[in-house]
Amino acid sequence: MSIDPLLAVSATDGRYRSKVEPLAKLTSEYGLMRFRVEVECRWFLFLSQHEDIPELPGLSAADEKSVIDIIENFDLQAAQAIKDLEATTNHDVKAVEYYVKSQLSENAALAPHLEWIHFGCTSEDINNVAYALMVKQAREQVLLPQMMKLVQTLDGLAFDHAELGMLSRTHGQSASPTTLGKEFKNVAVRLLRQTQQCEKTNILAKFNGAVGNFNAHVSAYPQCDWMQLSAGFIESLGLTNNPWTTQIEPHDYLAELFHTMTQFNQVLLDFNRDMWSYIAIEYFTQQKVEGETGSSTMPHKINPIDFENSEGNLGLANALLEHMANKLPVSRWQRDLSDSTVLRNIGSAFAHCLIAYQATLKGLSRLQVNSMVISRDLADSWEVLAEPVQTVMRKYALSEPYEQLKAATRGQQIDAAVYQQLIDTLELPSEAREELRALTPAAYLGLAAKLARQPLPN
Repeated sequence: MSIDPLLAVSATDGRYRSKVEPLAKLTSEYGLMRFRVEVECRWFLFLSQHEDIPELPGLSAADEKSVIDIIENFDLQAAQAIKDLEATTNHDVKAVEYYVKSQLSENAALAPHLEWIHFGCTSEDINNVAYALMVKQAREQVLLPQMMKLVQTLDGLAFDHAELGMLSRTHGQSASPTTLGKEFKNVAVRLLRQTQQCEKTNILAKFNGAVGNFNAHVSAYPQCDWMQLSAGFIESLGLTNNPWTTQIEPHDYLAELFHTMTQFNQVLLDFNRDMWSYIAIEYFTQQKVEGETGSSTMPHKINPIDFENSEGNLGLANALLEHMANKLPVSRWQRDLSDSTVLRNIGSAFAHCLIAYQATLKGLSRLQVNSMVISRDLADSWEVLAEPVQTVMRKYALSEPYEQLKAATRGQQIDAAVYQQLIDTLELPSEAREELRALTPAAYLGLAAKLARQPLPN
């Protein structure tokens, strides 16, 4: 049943549906059903390939294809068939099992082997692997590309503006200069580190029965090495096997992944707020979009709405991610069901992340650097040269250099003339005095440009 976006309860499925479409077939209930079907079918195929289980003979190539077709041909009609079965079973995984059996029963060669579907499995064997596949594909196909696009966009801006001197502000006050490019680079590197952590987080899964001990498996086939078989199955799906579990895979890897994503989001949120502030002091202007309205009453306004939109969605994403990271690893005794409803919100958390990443990228695409304002602000801030002066004074062992410069500059209005007068009062070697006379705020950049142009770390 299609729902008019105007009637959607969630903004991700309503107003922002077009922005989260890449997640729809992965993290929706449809996606969960599809992954469950895949797990059931691949376990059936996996068992058929092992000589230690002669009661399930090897399948012909045509019959194997019939099983794979159940996965590859899964569509909305198939998902609805599962929902119809669930109306009777009141159990979503059992409905998937019955659906797969009904599909296999249409093949005369496979019909005698229907009870090998879900063999030795508890529902959570199917569920945890399905969610692992969902998270893995959403991470690799949707989230990581957007995260890396943010990193690369910021790194490109760092290179382009590596030498544009800019006044730093520590505690909101003027501070030693930096360059615009270096500030972009700082954020790019921070985001890259979290992106790499996200990419490296192992996606775990288990396939070991009702309470994690292979009880049913051993009762049927005591001679089989079920630990090895289970590990081989999990690894064949591109996942990392976790052999030590209760009924559920304990979700620690999800907590690790969500914490990393939360940290990525915090870095991006920090950047959004800085960009909002820099726009406010006109370090950047925004390209106008014809027909767009910034205010219902103030016609002149071009608001930084993309950075604000990103900030809001990052907050929502992190609220969900933090709750899931804290809740999911906690389960009473060998299993309680409180994780089930929480896991169904993975897609919502990922959707808010995706909306936020796209919004920041859109905001960046509309920015124009106002180099005149940036340069003028720095040129009017001669007080920042108190730092190099007192440092050179230390080099030549002048008495109390910091205290002298503090007395001369703290709370004072310093311009070029005052600065030159200050230098003339210092008992420095003539060469050092001339070097300081030649120094300007715009030239006092240290290695900022070089740092901005350094390659991103591996």
